[in-house]
Amino acid sequence: MNLRLIGIGAGVLIILSLPLAGAIAGPDFAGQDDGKAGGLLSSLGLSGSSASGKARAAGRPAQPGPPEQPRTDSRCGPELTSPHGLEAQTCVMVSEGDTWGRSYYRNTSGRPLEAVLTVMGPAGRTTQIRCPVGAGDEPGLCETPKEASVGTANGYSAVAEFAVPDDEGALLLRSGSNAPAPNGG
Repeated sequence: MNLRLIGIGAGVLIILSLPLAGAIAGPDFAGQDDGKAGGLLSSLGLSGSSASGKARAAGRPAQPGPPEQPRTDSRCGPELTSPHGLEAQTCVMVSEGDTWGRSYYRNTSGRPLEAVLTVMGPAGRTTQIRCPVGAGDEPGLCETPKEASVGTANGYSAVAEFAVPDDEGALLLRSGSNAPAPNGG
């Protein structure tokens, strides 16, 4: 008998909590509002300050959403894996008139490595950075500083070379931002 009451009570609580969950969700978080006040407080009749009411009356949202992030475009090469336990993908990134290189990696080789990331742009412009690559299964990234773009994004390419950081400098993997060549061509 107690189990039956507990089950019924749990079911009632779930049914009653659904409208509350919808109210908490409120408007979308992309900062776009349909002009209707949403969210938990307004659904319960507890609107914010009188200033927010004035803003709503003027046709403006009461509180703006998070600031819109600038768009970042990327052109990435294929994800590559080396038999030495290294995975990498290298990209050219472009946002708000800046261009830079980024290489995502995972080093399961069991030893620390070093990456050299080079971005080559129009008119012989080159940026290079060295990044330590710790041993472990956690993903990481190496990124060049952002620089003002010159020409189009297609004029840029990036290459990351992963090697043992000693006198040998054994190259374990080279990853580029180039797209793989289409089959048969």
